[in-house]
Amino acid sequence: MTGMHPHILDNYRQLLNRIDALCSAIQASLGDQITCSEGCSSCCTSITLFPVEAAALRSALEQMPEQDAETILDHVDRQRDGERCPLLSNHRCLLYNARPIICRTHGLPIIYTEDNLRKSDCCPLNLNEAESVSGASVIDLDKLNQLLVAVNSLYLSQAEIVETADRISIAEALIKR
Repeated sequence: MTGMHPHILDNYRQLLNRIDALCSAIQASLGDQITCSEGCSSCCTSITLFPVEAAALRSALEQMPEQDAETILDHVDRQRDGERCPLLSNHRCLLYNARPIICRTHGLPIIYTEDNLRKSDCCPLNLNEAESVSGASVIDLDKLNQLLVAVNSLYLSQAEIVETADRISIAEALIKR
């Protein structure tokens, strides 16, 4: 990120703000039906990121005190090949405020398309008493991903990145080898 235009992640950060507001509204509307809370990490598996998400994680790491950043990098390096997220330590995300979009929506009711069929999902710990959920309380993952793809494409063009993998692991995003 060094030498990059300081506002290159603004579109991504605006998207995060909108997603955080949506998730907060859904959690508020569903109340006690959402049991996910700090320390719940059952959804925290190893994932891959779009380049814009990787850049946002690196930016967050670069803004930390050097010793804290080194501690996180050491942890990620030790956990890089596991099935759990390498940023997970004692059931907490080490870069929680910079966590990727999928992490922000984990556990909440979602709808998505798979094999041309609309499907729904939710953390099995949530919505145990609900018979139905209003459409306003469900995240349309297809639309969210379309926005993320657009923001990522804009980021790649602004950063003048031509050759890049479509998605990379968290360890690849943070650790230079």
